[in-house]
Amino acid sequence: MRSCPPRISPQQLGLLSSTLYKGAKLSTNQPPSTSKTVTQHGKYDFIVVSNRLPVDRHKDSNGKDTWRRSPGGLVTALHPVMAKADGAWIGWAGSPDEHVRPFDNNGMRLIPVDLSEEEVQNYYEGFSNATLWPLYHDVIAPPEFHRHWWDTYRLVNQRFADAAAKAADDGATVWVQDYQLQLVPSMLREQRPDLKIGFFNHIPFPPPEIYAQLPWRQSIINGLLGADLIGFQRPNDAANFLRSARRFLGASVKAHQVHVRDTTGGFSRISRAEAFPISIDVDQIQTLARRSDVIKRAAQIRKDLGDPKTIVLGVDRLDYTKGITHRLKAYGELLEEGTLKVEETSLIQVASPSRERVESYRLLREDVEGTVGRINGTFDTISNTAIRYLHHSYPVEEMVALYLAADVMLVTALRDGMNLVAKEYVAARVDNTGALVLSEFTGAADQLRQAFLINPHDIDGLKNAIVEAVNLPVAQARRRMRAMRRQIVDYDVERWSRSFLDALKAKAVRDDG
Repeated sequence: MRSCPPRISPQQLGLLSSTLYKGAKLSTNQPPSTSKTVTQHGKYDFIVVSNRLPVDRHKDSNGKDTWRRSPGGLVTALHPVMAKADGAWIGWAGSPDEHVRPFDNNGMRLIPVDLSEEEVQNYYEGFSNATLWPLYHDVIAPPEFHRHWWDTYRLVNQRFADAAAKAADDGATVWVQDYQLQLVPSMLREQRPDLKIGFFNHIPFPPPEIYAQLPWRQSIINGLLGADLIGFQRPNDAANFLRSARRFLGASVKAHQVHVRDTTGGFSRISRAEAFPISIDVDQIQTLARRSDVIKRAAQIRKDLGDPKTIVLGVDRLDYTKGITHRLKAYGELLEEGTLKVEETSLIQVASPSRERVESYRLLREDVEGTVGRINGTFDTISNTAIRYLHHSYPVEEMVALYLAADVMLVTALRDGMNLVAKEYVAARVDNTGALVLSEFTGAADQLRQAFLINPHDIDGLKNAIVEAVNLPVAQARRRMRAMRRQIVDYDVERWSRSFLDALKAKAVRDDG
């Protein structure tokens, strides 16, 4: 079975943690004890639908199964809304061929959707991750088109829609998340026209010239148009969707609005498509960045590397979209030319495991590790390592320590919906030091304009940006970082969710009026 990409946009939701989920007991026979009063009729005013539930299974100190919060900022953003609106979260529990009954966890109702192993392979690993993922990332890797994958994708999307229709109270708000569930809005609309339905796409949406390759392009667009409001990371993504709706459905598109036809060919309703760039839990990152143990850990990291003058950092999932090989090539050439010296500069590359049973990802790992080995073999000394390569995932405290230790952050993605690592680095630099080298093909580049913006395919341009960032005068670094931090602090993840839901509510009011 294929390994998994990010459950909700990937890496793009960050390595965040909080105390939101702390171990409700797991049982497939009866739900764990509740931490809130569940409505008697089992209906909910606000529902989030995503491929995975926002919890992972762990063993407690007694060896018993528990549920614990998953990494990611989405839960942090939506928990206040859940608490106020009597909310429920619908998603897969994470294990195939297992039935888990609905249960409550720290103020939220969690409603599992069952998936068989074959469905996980076809719907999730297959259509979602081997068809849609590469297609939506500009065909950096070739997408695969298989009809049985598509059939399972439709079947599973219907199951999620049915679960939402059953759980939603009259006139409830349902917010569907990401590319795995693009058919759910229309399926849900058919059953429950009374609902306010939103959809957010956490990854890029490709231009029509690329999207045209998808054999089921019309069905996907129709599926999304079941939503009242469709959110994207960047204005270009929203524009790409609107262009595709016009080109492949012949839809009437005006400004951000798509006029959806009814069965007689007339216009029955309007769906809006707009950009709502996602952000991070700024308070959490800043609090950790000021904690004494995290600061001490950052100092220890520098000491363990031999106290180099400059530490350069890359943090990515090991994915072909992240431009890791481009980054290593540029860094290796700078060492070879003598522009950077191993005695003065060290690169830390965190590459968390991703889809390790997929052949293309195995080859990518071999390529990355081979490149790291060649560079280290050429330039390492007894006291200094050119690249410290870490094929692990780390808790948020360790990530913030790395952000504090790093003088320069490299984000060289070839295509990324947002890239929250860039925002996390900026949030962690509470003293306004440091420099960010950022790919212009990330959503974050729209907001972090004071970063060193680069085209990762331009190796010479990337090298120049790295050198400029390494040698950036302190006063300029502070000016750049202060401006980026202001933007991040003003637009955190809670404001992102609030802006989307306010827009969804406003549209519903206009439609009712």
